[in-house]
Amino acid sequence: MAGLITNKKARFNFEILETFEAGLVLLGHEVKSIRAKKGKLDGSYIVVKDGQAQLVGASISPFQVANTPKTYNPERPRTLLLSKKQLAKIEQQITTARLTCIPLSLYNNGGKIKLEIALARGKKKADKRQSLKARDTKRDIERTLKSQ
Repeated sequence: MAGLITNKKARFNFEILETFEAGLVLLGHEVKSIRAKKGKLDGSYIVVKDGQAQLVGASISPFQVANTPKTYNPERPRTLLLSKKQLAKIEQQITTARLTCIPLSLYNNGGKIKLEIALARGKKKADKRQSLKARDTKRDIERTLKSQ
């Protein structure tokens, strides 16, 4: 799935256990900005409170700075649109299994902007080293096969 905006560090820093698709409550100029790939998901996460999931820490830059309202906050919390079942499952996993809910990517699905979110467990330093080692060996194998 080719995303408009992706969280590149998410798969390196976290072990992805389960993914969900969520809608977002956005302003019109935010949609244009996302389609122009003007945003960041790095360091953002999902919080569940009062029966709603919110994306916190994501930054969506103004599409046209001159036409953006003066009160616009690019890092405001954005409400996620999830089913009650999904919301209950995510909330239960966050509280009992001590997992983190992180955004993976923003993408276009049938003219609507969707957010791919994941329940994830943070990797330890040794796990990250192992990921790097596996990636390097894979690259070396591909390089040798290509040269033959």
